[in-house]
Amino acid sequence: MAVSLRRMTTRLVNLVIDAARPDALAGFWAALLGWHVAVEEAGEVDVRAPESDGWDLDLVFVPVPEPKEVKNRIHLDLASTTRAHQAELVTRALELGGRRVDVGQGDVPWVVLADPEGNEFCVLEPRERYADTGAVASILVDAHDPELLAGFWARLTGRSIQAREGDALVGLRAPSGRGPWLELLRNDDVKQVKNRVHLDIAPPADAGHAAAVAEVIAAGAAPADRDGPALPWRVLTDPEGNEFCVLTPR
Repeated sequence: MAVSLRRMTTRLVNLVIDAARPDALAGFWAALLGWHVAVEEAGEVDVRAPESDGWDLDLVFVPVPEPKEVKNRIHLDLASTTRAHQAELVTRALELGGRRVDVGQGDVPWVVLADPEGNEFCVLEPRERYADTGAVASILVDAHDPELLAGFWARLTGRSIQAREGDALVGLRAPSGRGPWLELLRNDDVKQVKNRVHLDIAPPADAGHAAAVAEVIAAGAAPADRDGPALPWRVLTDPEGNEFCVLTPR
């Protein structure tokens, strides 16, 4: 049953991935998902889904000098329609430069892979919940307290709680009922370094940026700007220390 929480006017706009070679990594994901490169600049490369997919975010790849050190706390799950389709996605990923990885998953019906820069993702077996999500079934966020973190992100994104699996997972769905789920998955690992994958949110075009940032902080976020608030956006952390950005109104 859906649970409605009082929301703000901010919404999800990007999933950002740190990369040593943003252009090459963007090419991998565009080819794997069947999407296209929409923006290609020195500071970022954006991959965008076709409107029919239902995904209304950009995948944004930005250059960073630091190498990947630990398993990501945020990853993508890809949807499949049949077992044959799942196998096709795995084969395509491997041909494009991905590889199989073991993160302790054991004998499971999904396949755990990593992209060419080591970012983990899963190719799921067919599941009814993800039948209408498009290429990406969900954005998975590791959480010590999935319920608490789900409430925070529901307020920031306007998504509502539409699924629970005991105390292990809470799933948020967009009001449109389209595109990927945002899911909070119980994981007791301790966050060690800055996340290489993070979310961007933004207020609407007619809103004030400073007011939106203040509202987000009042909801439980904390400032985490490395270069101070002089940048056009603000870097914050959620209640479990995951970095995210509040972009300018749009």
